[in-house]
Amino acid sequence: MSESASWRDSLRLYKDKRLLTIFLFGISSGFPWVMIGSAISAWLKEAGFSRSEIGFFGVVFVAYSVNFLWSPLVDRVRLPLGGRWLGQRRSWIFLTQGVVVACCLLMSQVDILSQLALAKSIALALALSAATQDIAIDAYRIDIMPEGDGRRMSAASAITTAGWWTGYAGLGAVPFLFVGDRFSWADSYLLMAVVVVLLMVCTLLAKEPPSNREKEQQSAQNRYLSIFVQRSERASLGLVGLIGLAIVIGIWAILGRPGLSFSFPGIEWAIVSLEVAIVAWVLRTLLRWEREGSASVYTGTFKWHHKTLGWLLSTFLEPLAEFFRRNGVKLAVSILLFIFLFKIGEAFLGRMSIVFYKEVGFSNEEIGLYSKATSWWVTILFSIVGSMVNIRFGLFRGLLIGGIAMAASNLMFAWLAMVGPSTDLLLAAVIVDGFTSAWSTVAFVAFLSVMCDRAFTAAQYALMASLGTLGRTLLATYSGVLVDWLDGNWAVFFVITTLMIIPSLVLLLLLRQRLAKVLDQVKQ
Repeated sequence: MSESASWRDSLRLYKDKRLLTIFLFGISSGFPWVMIGSAISAWLKEAGFSRSEIGFFGVVFVAYSVNFLWSPLVDRVRLPLGGRWLGQRRSWIFLTQGVVVACCLLMSQVDILSQLALAKSIALALALSAATQDIAIDAYRIDIMPEGDGRRMSAASAITTAGWWTGYAGLGAVPFLFVGDRFSWADSYLLMAVVVVLLMVCTLLAKEPPSNREKEQQSAQNRYLSIFVQRSERASLGLVGLIGLAIVIGIWAILGRPGLSFSFPGIEWAIVSLEVAIVAWVLRTLLRWEREGSASVYTGTFKWHHKTLGWLLSTFLEPLAEFFRRNGVKLAVSILLFIFLFKIGEAFLGRMSIVFYKEVGFSNEEIGLYSKATSWWVTILFSIVGSMVNIRFGLFRGLLIGGIAMAASNLMFAWLAMVGPSTDLLLAAVIVDGFTSAWSTVAFVAFLSVMCDRAFTAAQYALMASLGTLGRTLLATYSGVLVDWLDGNWAVFFVITTLMIIPSLVLLLLLRQRLAKVLDQVKQ
């Protein structure tokens, strides 16, 4: 591993002008959460809607959880604006920002009392566009930095986190300050549209990152075409059928499993396991066919269905295949398992935090002041500090030490559970947790970023990030069950969440030698 950087060198990285663009894109990424979250909830509440009606709007956030499904299109599809004027990344960002503006303008004309269904549709369209924007922004952040530069990736990860929280928490206060006797919630969406228009101007002024992805993507497509024309129609169609089955099962699960009249414990795990098995089999088959057909190159004419299949596979499956091909199957599976497990303990804490605060005896005002309001500046400040630690000591040690610190901070909440509703201890716990969480998150995001191939940045980052989210979402659903099993012993609960980091850290240590070959290529 390379030598550690000095603190002065770490701080000097933040003079990079590209970080300003990344910060502004972070604001653009965080701001839509206000439009489809707090603003619409407050509007509906003041209009007299029930909790169940307000709760429906939370469903639109599922777009952020499943955006990996269409993330390869952001890498592959070239928009009309994506020529010499804007380029691939900025054209997608500019388009999605434009859709967000259009949705805000439409929302400003809605009569929420009589057009609730229309408001729901607009909110869903806004969420889909904002989730797609996130794909393009993450890809831009990775592409704009020198390839394999772990130090700058850490700085960029911190800055985008600071930008996101500025858009979400900082600008998120604007609609609440704006709405009053003279201005309605509908009017606030006009103001939010103006903010996004200003961010669109920033997109026009930004620099498009250089890329050679089209050549690599076309090479992958030609390789798949050569594979399929050397196989029987039956084998090719069978593989297509399995891919289609995986897509159908995924959509069916996302829609809430319509048509299934019964359920059973662990059905989510069964669906995920089936999806993983199908994708693994398809990927294994493709890699085997590729090895078997590598000795001969087809020079004949391709049929239309071969071209279609080649485009689909090189767009949607090649990002995953390239990741396995580049790292090897064992290392790739180990990396993905580490990503899945790394933030489980933090997710358990986050899912039960409000319940814990209430049961310990904190008031709503204390929770809002110490837990929520403090989180904004703590996250922004400590994201920068955490990134400097990662820059100073490198990504591997940043992940290892940051993961240990993140888990150990849960012991502060165990202490709070034993002491009772002490606001001083709550503030200390929130600050310590904010620091360690920001530190580990910046290291984690930087790690995911350097693991991406530049030809498939959007798809690979979205896939890995979604895998981490999936781990937190699936396992953290059992957080309440664990508390009940412990008879409400919160101190023991938080000790257990501290120990949950052990599997991922053991895995990280076991991978150290093999990861060193990858990270040695990174400018620590």
